[in-house]
Amino acid sequence: MSENKEETLASFQNITGIDDVGEAFSHLEAVNWNLMDALSRVMPHEDPSLASAIHQSQPALAESTNGFRPPGYDELPGPSSGGFFASERQNLNIPQRFPTQLTSSINLDPVASQNNNQNNQDSILFNIHFNQQICQIRLPSEATIEQLKRCIFDKTRVPVCRQAIQGWPPSKASEAQQPSSRICNLDLGQENELSLVDLTDDGYMDTEQDEVSQRADKTFSIHIQFESESPLELNLPGNTTMLQLKMHVDDIKSIPVRHQEWTGWPRGCDNETTLARSGIDLTHSFGVRTIAPTTASHSNSNQQQNNSYDVVNVDSESSADEFEDATDFNFTDSPPAQPLNIHLIPNNTDDEMSGSSQFVENYLARYGEPCPYFFVGSLESALQLACYKPAKERKLLAIYLHHGKSILTNVFCDQLMKNENIIQTFMEKFVLYGWDLTFESNKDMFLSSLTACISSNASLMARNIGLDKLPAIMLVGKSRELGSGCGVLSVIPGNIDLDDLLTRLIGTCDRFEEQLQGEIRQDDERAARDQVKAEQDMAYEATLQADRAKDAAKRQREAAQAAEQKRIDFERAEEDARRESIRLVAQQSLPQEPAEQTTGTAKIRVRKPTGEFLERRFLTSNSLQDLLNFVTANGFLIEEYKLLSWPRRDLTAMESGQTLEALKLYPQETVFLEER
Repeated sequence: MSENKEETLASFQNITGIDDVGEAFSHLEAVNWNLMDALSRVMPHEDPSLASAIHQSQPALAESTNGFRPPGYDELPGPSSGGFFASERQNLNIPQRFPTQLTSSINLDPVASQNNNQNNQDSILFNIHFNQQICQIRLPSEATIEQLKRCIFDKTRVPVCRQAIQGWPPSKASEAQQPSSRICNLDLGQENELSLVDLTDDGYMDTEQDEVSQRADKTFSIHIQFESESPLELNLPGNTTMLQLKMHVDDIKSIPVRHQEWTGWPRGCDNETTLARSGIDLTHSFGVRTIAPTTASHSNSNQQQNNSYDVVNVDSESSADEFEDATDFNFTDSPPAQPLNIHLIPNNTDDEMSGSSQFVENYLARYGEPCPYFFVGSLESALQLACYKPAKERKLLAIYLHHGKSILTNVFCDQLMKNENIIQTFMEKFVLYGWDLTFESNKDMFLSSLTACISSNASLMARNIGLDKLPAIMLVGKSRELGSGCGVLSVIPGNIDLDDLLTRLIGTCDRFEEQLQGEIRQDDERAARDQVKAEQDMAYEATLQADRAKDAAKRQREAAQAAEQKRIDFERAEEDARRESIRLVAQQSLPQEPAEQTTGTAKIRVRKPTGEFLERRFLTSNSLQDLLNFVTANGFLIEEYKLLSWPRRDLTAMESGQTLEALKLYPQETVFLEER
């Protein structure tokens, strides 16, 4: 049988020109090593000369299939337009009437192929960018991704297994990776631009990962609709996982992750799928329903397989490693028990915060109550809470190191860690922090944090704990005897019994408290000195505050005086500006002074309150207003002064339009200025 497969493989490669053994092997495996079916997968469907060409040039093909001929094999018509390449035609001695170019279109319906020009409306055009060239491929809308890749192979000679295609709509990127996906379901237009990358052995390029990396840097706007809760709007980075999103809902809405039923996720998503990789748009809506614990893992078993989005549930005993689409389950009345996940932290966890949170949630889901209280957060935060406090409040940090592949794990967690004395001791004497070392990526993250927070020796001790000693508990403390930082006081392996564990925990605590006694006394003495100093500082501060209050009151008075003076100066300047404006207007309104020999003139002398005189000539036809403007132009505003003549007349109270002649103020007259 193996010889027949080798002959069939050689014949298949010789006919199709596929040099890649893996690709040829996959085609043959898909059709159970039926050579004719495999050739029909690769060669164009409208090639009726396939059997004839094989008979004429490769008689041994019938022997390689043990005489088996598919139905219709002998009835295939003779040579006509075919799909062999020129190089293969030469090897097979096929007549030159075969065209040298394969068609770039696949017509699923033989009748439709005769009316291809009329059915362009039901077809989709692809512009494939490759090696700085563009090749056009038109396919029916019902064609599959696999058929598109065959046409790309015809055009570019890039084997199907090495084709990476970019440019799909982000929401359909995952579906476009499935060979059986139909292009009509990918939200494409009538004409589409795609890029082809040859994934050669020398330079592998993960194009899908490139797109995911670009989307991971973007912010996704997530709208979540609840049945009985108000909607929730979240803006999250693209590297947020499905589990982290559920934990956000748990934090905000207090709906446990295992009780959340989601709709709106594309198929194939699990707890470790990020928003960027899921294929959803940057703005997307989900639905969440709260379900009872007994139905959390069994609901929606009747979900239709062809939905674009599935209902996604996570059972309390499930994890990202065992997660499956809800549509893939087909539960009966008595579903088989699901295996417990051995990993408490998923692989390649992004940070300690999410890893610690998942550790606690998965630990409780797997081992149940009673359960020790684990600190949730980073190792540095746990260390600060336990060790970096005053000596009287200081505790030891107990780091529980879990490993899912150790044979000691279940016994240690189910028996020792559930003991009431152990739980009580951890609660009173320790801050308990847990981490899962099962995956190397998470182990490396923890060891790096251990080096940064404690010391490289602590990291080395944790690294050297063998699998046969895990799980283990590292006890970390801080005292002056250990130096300025923290140190590992003890490492308790998992291969001990309950009494030994309790004895070692209490013994380490007793020794640690003895080391702290001297530090506590020093702290008390320091506290007493600080109290005396604080009282002295308070008295000094009271005196200082009184002096400051006096200075502040003085500065306040000075500031008020300065502000008042500034106001007065401002009003004075404003008044001066107003007076100057009135004076300038009056000066500009004065008529030109007539010459001394001009007839019909009046010489007016104005006596100031100081006894000095102002003198000017006017025409007798000039008005009293002109005289008043003259006085004003010299700085004596009429609103402040009266202009009097003799016998006593108040000229400022008369009609200003009267002429000097009418007022008998010619040929010369003396008037007086008097303050109002």
